[in-house]
Amino acid sequence: MKKKSMYLHEAPGGLAPLINRAFDAQFESTAAYRATLPDMMDAVNAAAGSRVPIQQVGCANFRLPLKFRARDGKIHTLETSVTGTVSLEAGLKGINMGRIMRSFYEHADEIFSFEVLRRLLAKYQRQIGSFEARIKLSFSYPMLQPSLRSGLAGWQYYRVAYEASVDRSGQFRRIIEFDFVYSSTCPCSAELAEHARSTRGAYATPHAQRSKARVRVVLAKGRSLAIEDLQRHCAQALKTETQVMVKREDEQAFAELNGAYIKFVEDAARLLYRELAGDKRILDFQAACSHLESLHSHDAVSVICKGVKGGLTADFSDFQSLIC
Repeated sequence: MKKKSMYLHEAPGGLAPLINRAFDAQFESTAAYRATLPDMMDAVNAAAGSRVPIQQVGCANFRLPLKFRARDGKIHTLETSVTGTVSLEAGLKGINMGRIMRSFYEHADEIFSFEVLRRLLAKYQRQIGSFEARIKLSFSYPMLQPSLRSGLAGWQYYRVAYEASVDRSGQFRRIIEFDFVYSSTCPCSAELAEHARSTRGAYATPHAQRSKARVRVVLAKGRSLAIEDLQRHCAQALKTETQVMVKREDEQAFAELNGAYIKFVEDAARLLYRELAGDKRILDFQAACSHLESLHSHDAVSVICKGVKGGLTADFSDFQSLIC
């Protein structure tokens, strides 16, 4: 039987493959060579499926170090996850997603702010020919937090996201998303524990749990809000932020703090509402809270929004992301 060659592998008898898979490390891509490369933007009728617009298409979770300025002026260089998308008109494809990534590398030495994101969005619209564009930067932001009584301090890390978008009318919207982890002690179990102690001399402790609030705030036009300001709002509203560095006196103080500020999950939502609604720099907001119950095997959750007409709603369902 005649021996048959294979396409990609050597066949028995030393028959070479029909296709050479060797990588030429010495090959240089010249301008003339690049001019011969096919471009999908030139393809006719290449878009598959229904001829309809796409609201978002782009790149998600490409990472690079970006610079952010703290309220005190200190510069943090943080690993940042970037999502950049644009709208795509019916019949078009091939937005050149690499261009979205390259735009961030072109600005990598800048200190990132919403103004930088506004310029990037304008560049997307201009270069890609999109009517709508949005960017989301997600990062872990460090803040040095003091202990309650011992004088120690430790770095607390907060999940933060900057979201910037521009619509067909050119309206620019800025959103900061911020996660705040705190302790919540149940008012009901606190009352029942005291009842057991006073009526029967039984030692009982109220149930408490690590909890998380995620706030999304829309900034008012022409106003700015530091991440530290948003942390301060959450701490002022909820009081019982989890601690970093503790000695015995700090642990005792934290127990007292939880006793002073017992709260249900609905209390947490309303406390955040009162705090955020009082800041004129915040045009709109949404707050989602989850208390990771130690009494139950399920969690207690609540969602609240400011109630601005046409603004953010209480439509939040990703409670699994609030597990901490």
